[in-house]
Amino acid sequence: MTAITRGVLVAAWAFPVMVLGQFALLAGIPVAIVLARTARSPVARRWSALMTTAYVVPLAGWLLGPGTAPSLSKSLSPVATGVVAAAGAVAAAGLHVARRRATAAPATS
Repeated sequence: MTAITRGVLVAAWAFPVMVLGQFALLAGIPVAIVLARTARSPVARRWSALMTTAYVVPLAGWLLGPGTAPSLSKSLSPVATGVVAAAGAVAAAGLHVARRRATAAPATS
């Protein structure tokens, strides 16, 4: 199992902050970082999949939908913004816990 780095945790926690701060389209950058850096860890992959799904579903709705919102942040309702940010926070917390467990576990040879 590969270690979850501090950079991954920073990116994971930046995602819900950016969504709540009305930078939802730019929040794809932390999602891409987390997704790319957790590809080898089975536990971290689940959390990154949650974060990616929480981002891609509204993004696809905005891009493919009939709406005329000028940005992803404007197209999200307050409830959708809360759901995406909450999913990101849960995923970030899960990654944080996974990192702590991996660090606390004794090394096996």
